[in-house]
Amino acid sequence: MRKLHDDFRLRFYRNFLRIARFPIVPIAIVICMSVFLIAATFESHQLRNSFRQTTPRKTIIIITPTYRRNTRLADLTRMANTIRQIPDLHWIVIEDGETRVTAVERMLNRTGLPFTYIPAKTKPGYPRRGWYQRDTALGYLRNYTDRITRGSREAVVYFGDDDNAYDLRLFDEYIRKVKKIGVWGVGLVGGVLVESPAVKDNKVVGWNVNWFAKRKFATDMAGFAVHLNVILNNTAVFGSSCKRGAGAPETCLLEDLGLTRDDLEPFGFNSESRELYVWHTKTLQGKYDKSKMELHGFVVE
Repeated sequence: MRKLHDDFRLRFYRNFLRIARFPIVPIAIVICMSVFLIAATFESHQLRNSFRQTTPRKTIIIITPTYRRNTRLADLTRMANTIRQIPDLHWIVIEDGETRVTAVERMLNRTGLPFTYIPAKTKPGYPRRGWYQRDTALGYLRNYTDRITRGSREAVVYFGDDDNAYDLRLFDEYIRKVKKIGVWGVGLVGGVLVESPAVKDNKVVGWNVNWFAKRKFATDMAGFAVHLNVILNNTAVFGSSCKRGAGAPETCLLEDLGLTRDDLEPFGFNSESRELYVWHTKTLQGKYDKSKMELHGFVVE
C-alpha cells in the first residue's frame, strides 16, 4: 500500500517537471503540488496506522478475589487506577460474600473497564485466602468465555490480588506476550525482597525463593500468567488444599493444567539490570471499632 502511494507521488512529480519546462508556470501549480504531496503523505500514514490498529491484540483477563476489610476500598481504588490505563482488559472481581457490595460496584463502574463482579462466599473446607473465589472465576470464565473475549481465544489470564502494586509495563511487556505460561520476578514476597525463577540461557532451571524451593512451580500468584487456551482445554482448579505445594496453591493448579517446567517462558531476564514490575504489598490495617467512631457520613468498611 505504501509503495502504491510512493509510485503515485513519483509519477506526479515527473509530470510536474515536464510542465515546468514551459516559460510560464503559475505559482498556483507549485502550491497545488505542495498541498497534494502533504495530503498524500498524511493519508499514507493514516492507512498504515489503521492497518496496525486492526491487528488483533490479546485480551488480558485479571481475576481478583476480594473481601471486606477497612483497607479494601483504598486497595481496589489504587489497583483500578492502574489497570484502567490498559486497553483490551477484562476484570473479574469475586466477592467473598453472599451479595455484591454497593461501594465496590460503584467503584468498578467508575473505572470504565469491562468487568464482571460476582459474589461467592467461601465454602466450608476452603482456606479464606481467595482459593474458592479464584475457582469461581475459573468456572465463570470457562462457561462464559465468549461474553468476556467477544469470541476470541487470544487472551491471557492473570491472578491479580487487590492489594498488590503493579507497574504498567507488566501488562503489555509481560502478560500480553505470554504464549503458554509466562513467569517473572515478584518483590516483597515470602519474607524476602525478591522471589524469581532461576533462569539460564532463557530457560527456567529452578527457583530463587526462600521457602520450599523444591516445589515444581515455586512461583507467587503475582508471578505468572497463563494463556486462555490452557485454561479452556482443562478443568483444573485450585481446590481446597495443595499438599504438593506445601500448602501453596500455585503448584497444584499449574501441574493440574498439564504444564511442565519446559513450558515456562521467563520474562525480565534479558539484561543485567533487572526491574520488578509487581510487588506483593500489604496495606497496614489498623484496629478500628466502627461502633465507637464517627464516620461523618462517609462509606467505610
